[in-house]
Order: sequence, then structure tokens, then C-alpha cells
Amino acid sequence: MLLDRFLRYVKIDTESDPHSPTQPSTEKQKDLGRVLAAELRELGLDDAHLDEHGYVYATLPASPGGEDAPTICFCSHMDTSPDASGKNVKPIVHENYQGQDLILPDDPNVVLRVSEQRGLERAIGDTIVTASGTTLLGADNKSGLAAIMTAVETLVNTPEVPHAKLRILFTPDEEIGRGVNAVDMKKLGADFGYTIDGEEYGSLQDETFSADAARIDITGVSAHPGLAKGHLESAIKIAASIIDRLPKQGLSPETTEGKEGFIHPIEVTAKAESATIDLILRSFKTAELNDHKVLLENIIDDVSTNFPNSSIKLTVSEQYRNMKEVLDMHPEVMQLATQAIRNVGITPKPDSIRGGTDGSRLSFMGLPCPNIFAGEHAFHGKYEWASVEEMQAASDVVVEIARLAAKTNA
Repeated sequence: MLLDRFLRYVKIDTESDPHSPTQPSTEKQKDLGRVLAAELRELGLDDAHLDEHGYVYATLPASPGGEDAPTICFCSHMDTSPDASGKNVKPIVHENYQGQDLILPDDPNVVLRVSEQRGLERAIGDTIVTASGTTLLGADNKSGLAAIMTAVETLVNTPEVPHAKLRILFTPDEEIGRGVNAVDMKKLGADFGYTIDGEEYGSLQDETFSADAARIDITGVSAHPGLAKGHLESAIKIAASIIDRLPKQGLSPETTEGKEGFIHPIEVTAKAESATIDLILRSFKTAELNDHKVLLENIIDDVSTNFPNSSIKLTVSEQYRNMKEVLDMHPEVMQLATQAIRNVGITPKPDSIRGGTDGSRLSFMGLPCPNIFAGEHAFHGKYEWASVEEMQAASDVVVEIARLAAKTNA
């Protein structure tokens, strides 16, 4: 049962760690990987396994008549965001939700209000799952895991339904931008794929931000504060000056929406002698990332004039690119998913992601890979929730994509 699966998965702590150099970043992600691989083998996918890098691979062979269809990958990630604790998650099931505010018992100050939570108004009558108020839920992306696993079970148990060959891929470390760093594309061997990792019911997303990471390393001049006049150039104050000059009325997450990009500081470490500012740069137009870089350079040049004996170094590195650049060259991938969503009685909602998915990078690695809704909402915090009915609908879409692909190539 989908709900039982989901409740099992969210109780396993799989929080990733951006400061860890290992692959995966936390060994505990493999705890869920082992569970998933074992469940897939129980369903008859004999090659299901967890590799040393924390990836789960499995194959559902094509049904008779579907052997000539393309091989399709379905992908979800196992890790949860380090933005909120994923330890000791206590999921709460709210059956037949009727639009009331949901007060989470372990912290009554955490209240899910239909006036504030996009999607709750559509979920009237659904079974809603939340955490208890002190952790995130982990629906991002364990909703997708449960949807894919349930789809595999459906196909295994209904052999009369034709389907294409499926490759299942469950990844670690998606939340810290390293979800496909060690994917073996040759072993994966799929023609195209879909991540099941979207929010709005019916959403089908072929566009993400293009993303860079920026780091500003500051070396100041330390001195005894009692004897500091004319000598001290505090790296803490230099960092504060840079952050204070970042745009306030635009180009920040709290002031942008839609197709607007931003520059966002995500972490600062500082003491008098040295400091580091980590930022993320985002835009739907890849070329605009250079504009963001130039803006940071100009801010640094301006600040540097006040601290002539200090050094400030900016380093920018690529994270991922807008998958639309690839998907526009493979319209049949979106067309197949659009038809599948319609066939299960849902109106497709083409959309853009103000973020990224594993599909962003997979697309540029040779696997065109848009994103499909998964029933997960209010990611990365204590207000996260999921709809069981929406998860089931996502599972139905996976089954229908597999069926349509086999039918089209019959």
C-alpha cells in the first residue's frame, strides 16, 4: 500500500550534509537505499542493488510486445534537506481533510493554514500526512519514491498491461546539488527519463533555474583591539559590508517570483582575521549568471577601497543548467508525459521550477529528464505535507507513461 510505504520511508533519517566530502555525504542515506533495493527484489526486480556510492538501480523488463519501446528511467531522491532536521520524524495521518487548520502537536506554534499553504484547498477530502512539528516530513522526495515503487508493484501485478522497459534510479544528495555526481550513465542505459519530484498537482516541468555557486574568501588584518587603531581590518566587518550591499529590492529570494533570478547568501563563517561567504546565483537565462557574477565583483571592488590591506577573492563554479535547453530538442518526452497525465484524468500544468532537480543535470548528461508532480508540498521545513491521493495519481502517471510508450511502439 502506498501510504504504508511512505510512512516507512519518512521514518528513516536520510538528511544529506553539504559540508561532507564523502559520496554519499551521509552513510545513513544508504539505510533507506538498502530498504528500497530489498523491496524491489521482493517485487521480482532481481538486479536491484545499492552501489557503493549510494545509488539504487533496478530494471523492470519490458512486457511482451514492449521490447522495441524506448527504455525509460524513473528517478527520485532519497535524501532530505539539511535546512531542517530529518531525525526522528513522526508522521501524522489526517484522514478526510476538510480544510481545517492543522496544529502539529509537538509544537503548537506550527500550524498549517489553508490560507497560507498553497495546494491545501485542492486537497479537501484527501488523506494528508504531516510531521509532528519539530522536523520536516521528508515528502521531498519520499513521495516520489513511494509513487515509483507503487507503480512498479502495479505493473508487476498486472502483466496484461503492456509496458516499456523501465530503469529505476534512486539517488542520494540531491538536496545539496550532488545527486548525480556518481551516476553510471552506461549502466543506467535509458533513452530518457522523468524525475518524480514536483509539487503542484498535475505539474509537468521542463524548465529549471541555471545555477552557479559563489564563494567569497576574505583575509583581513587582525590586531589586538586595544592597539588596533590604524591596523585592524576585521574580516567580519568586511563580510558584513559585502552582504549589506547585496540587492534588497530585487535579485533576492524574498523579493522575486516567477522567472526572476536572484543572488542569495546561504552561509557565513567569520572571525577577525578571515571570513567566507557562500552564495547561490540563480537565473532561468544562463547568460544572466555572468551578470550576477559581475555585480558581486563590483560590490567587492567597492568594499575593498575601505580595506586596502585585506584581500577578497571571488570564486564561481557551475552547479546545474536549465534543462529546457536540452528538452526543447526532445519534444516527444514532454508529449508522452502530457498525454499520460491527461489519460489518468488530470489537467497537465506546464510549469517552471524555481530550483533544480536531478533531471537538470541528467538532461545535460544525455538523459532528457523533465519533472512530474509527486504530491509533496511546502518543502524543507516543519510545514511540509503530502497528499496520499496525489502520490497515487503520480504513481498512475508513471504506469501510464510506461503503457503508452509500449503501445506507441507496438
